[in-house]
Amino acid sequence: MSRPYQVLAEPCEFMLEEKRSTFTAVLSPAAERETALAQLDALRHERPGASHYCWAYILGAALQPKSMAFSDDGEPSGTAGKPILNVLEHRDAGDCMAVVVRTFGGTKLGAGGLVRAYGAAISGALDIARWRLVTPSVAITIAISFAHEERVRHCLALHNIQVNAAEYLADVTLAVDVPESAVTDLVAELGELTSGAARVNLPAA
Repeated sequence: MSRPYQVLAEPCEFMLEEKRSTFTAVLSPAAERETALAQLDALRHERPGASHYCWAYILGAALQPKSMAFSDDGEPSGTAGKPILNVLEHRDAGDCMAVVVRTFGGTKLGAGGLVRAYGAAISGALDIARWRLVTPSVAITIAISFAHEERVRHCLALHNIQVNAAEYLADVTLAVDVPESAVTDLVAELGELTSGAARVNLPAA
């Protein structure tokens, strides 16, 4: 995927009450599974005594996720985790960990009622969530002679590409992150700029 995609920018929460049961949806940014599960553990400790801690996450872009998972945490199968994930997918919620903390109010909602309640709680949280755009990038290195460094750095600056690291040995090696959609054009431009002397190392496909 080379198009920008939206990811959750900051935590938020929303509470829904249904027949005296409360469903508190907590959204947190998460780009890695370990981060998502750590947030779940933190909620269990911060809000002990709840009936269920149902969750789902999407890592990466919602349309082409790196990973996704969900859990009903003791609710009837298919009534909690999957509905949460479905809403995240429908709303393009990338890099998002969603946990719904349910406190039972004494009245059973039935399978359909649970699906609606969990989905509505997450929808409510997503309605107030803030997002940011992420552009997929590729980490590359550019090996050039000292004579070409100034021109190459100027070229990168014109494309708003920041040099992450520079190594000075027999040649100069610059490490940069380049938007996926711009890699081919940049390689061609560097070739023209250095008369074919630039050596660009791309990650293995």
